[in-house]
Amino acid sequence: MTDANKKNIVERINDVTKFSLGPLPANSGWLKPVRVNYVQDGKSKNWDLALCDDGVMIVTFNRSSRKLVLVKQFRPAVYLNRMPKGAEVDFEKYPAKLGVTIELCGGTVDKNKTLAEIAQDELKEECGYEAPLSAFEYITTTRSIGAITGAQTIFYVEVNNDMHTQAGGGLEEEGELIEVINMSISEVKEYIKSEDFNSPLNFLFGIEWFLHNKKNVYEC
Repeated sequence: MTDANKKNIVERINDVTKFSLGPLPANSGWLKPVRVNYVQDGKSKNWDLALCDDGVMIVTFNRSSRKLVLVKQFRPAVYLNRMPKGAEVDFEKYPAKLGVTIELCGGTVDKNKTLAEIAQDELKEECGYEAPLSAFEYITTTRSIGAITGAQTIFYVEVNNDMHTQAGGGLEEEGELIEVINMSISEVKEYIKSEDFNSPLNFLFGIEWFLHNKKNVYEC
């Protein structure tokens, strides 16, 4: 990706307008809100939650550049969370960049494939790397305990520059608008300690796992 194209993707990600909230459509392809009723220890209880698909995430280390391959994208939920509660949406006061996160490459489990195969597809679509299936190392699966049902399976993969076959950036036909970034080990260590940290918990877990378990890779 050229510097001009990179600048273009950053501008496009931050070009957010006409942001509003409305009721969830009954035919939403992502979430289905339900109330669970159950009896525990002889007492009737209920819990409101949303049914959703599982996902995969990939900790990606480029051995050629000695950097971690990550993605940035606008997340509406994060943007809302970064504004004061009850505040009106005002992009002058609260710019769209507040909702732009740094994340591990990843995606939804919505294909009739193994989790590793889906991780392989997502790495190519989002970051532009074609890695062999055998290169994907299973780390763990985490689960939400609150309002959503989806589990996140995390993999680790090592790539090199020869595996980079396309620009990445996600599938535009699916509405994806993703910037691929590369961070050195020192940059990542600084980021996870900084006040500018704007990433999901699984990102922190994956990075800490990498720093603890792959010293023989990034320190050699």
